[in-house]
Amino acid sequence: MDFTFNEEQTAIGDLAANIFSQRSGIDRVKAVEASDERIDRDLWRELAQAGLVGIALPDEFGGGAMGFSELCVVLEQQGRYVAPVPLWETALAAAAIAQFGTAEQKRMFVAPAAAGEIFLTVGIEEFGPHDPTEPTMSAREGAAGSWTLHGAKAVVPSAHVAAGVVVSAVTPAGTGLFLVDPADPAVHVQNNETTTRAIAANLTFDAAKAQLLARGDAVNWLVDRVEVALAALQVGVGAGAVEQAVTYLNGREQFGRPLATFQAVSHQLADCYIDLEAMRVTLWQAAWMLTNGAAPGTAVLVAKWWATDAGQRVVHRTQHVHGGIGVDTDYPVHRHLLWGKQIAASLGGSSADLARLGAQLALGVAS
Repeated sequence: MDFTFNEEQTAIGDLAANIFSQRSGIDRVKAVEASDERIDRDLWRELAQAGLVGIALPDEFGGGAMGFSELCVVLEQQGRYVAPVPLWETALAAAAIAQFGTAEQKRMFVAPAAAGEIFLTVGIEEFGPHDPTEPTMSAREGAAGSWTLHGAKAVVPSAHVAAGVVVSAVTPAGTGLFLVDPADPAVHVQNNETTTRAIAANLTFDAAKAQLLARGDAVNWLVDRVEVALAALQVGVGAGAVEQAVTYLNGREQFGRPLATFQAVSHQLADCYIDLEAMRVTLWQAAWMLTNGAAPGTAVLVAKWWATDAGQRVVHRTQHVHGGIGVDTDYPVHRHLLWGKQIAASLGGSSADLARLGAQLALGVAS
């Protein structure tokens, strides 16, 4: 398969790169990180006005009616500039509501999300080692089709500003996706963990009211897209870190010549290049399959594993070649390191990815 971007995808990438580069300079990012929300609302509005927040949402709700691949193009550019906006969370929560929700749910959440008027988020991660497609949080059905949630979700990103959270839960009839209001008094915030990327909350649901979106394959549908979206973000983070390293190494001299000309340094960057190319090809294979409705088989987990395993190697190498400057938390490349490590830890690390991948192969699942 040829994963070369078409003309529209190239234009989308150029537009996203222009907005992020103009609005996510280091001084601006520092100012946002020092704020209570840690979200750049000005950048968010600009992305929404450009049609990038809702690029993969249906046009009837103000979206761009493009595919999942186009969203990944935007996410890669966000990762390059470590831009502090909850893009994948809002875009995929809205996409799940657009895919499975009622007409009223779509009206209330999808259109406002596409317009940049609200934030949404996704809660599919739980405590301890687990498969995100097999949640332990439970949902109980009451009278007249009402539902309540019981259990907890870990590190739910941007829950502090979200108008709605799409969560996974198990029911007597199988797993399902539910929509919950984080302002419900029965939703308790256990911890707020401040990171360089966002504020993530551990949420406990004590009979919290919820709306059923769908059961059956809906959880797998969302998990696949979250994992590939994170892989797209990670490709951008790694590429941005390498660009910074190249600039630094070409400008820094030792023994009368640029550091970039030293063999040990060039080997480190060559390894980064190989890892990034592997991350890219597996990312775009998985994104292409999800966009075109093909059964992804093992493609999603392969992309997730490369983003997790190689992504960490790339950001660690780029910090290493910066020397002492790289460990300065005020220096830009440090943000790429922390983003890369956080993304790699999302939905399980590389060992968990390999375990899930091995289980799929044992069942005869293939891309």
